[in-house]
Amino acid sequence: MKNVAAALFAAILACCAYWSAPAAASEINLSTWTCKQFQSANKDDVGVILAWLDGYYRAEDDPPIIDTGQFAANAKKLGDYCAVHPDTRLITAADTLFERE
Repeated sequence: MKNVAAALFAAILACCAYWSAPAAASEINLSTWTCKQFQSANKDDVGVILAWLDGYYRAEDDPPIIDTGQFAANAKKLGDYCAVHPDTRLITAADTLFERE
């Protein structure tokens, strides 16, 4: 569990560094990205995507709490799904795995 918490903490730090860095000219369109692109993305982009997906698939009235265990489990579930379905669009994979409340 400590490894999961450490990995999540590192991902959050990477996201903070990413957001505080000068604006880049790239954008990530989750409706067109495939699982293969997601799996080959750099660590910073993966962290941002996972954080965004975590928020997107939460109910509007959910408390502002990050359950690190659930976050890690969902990240693994998405990674496992994408490994088997590399040509599937990422948002389609996420829709398949996580219901939007």
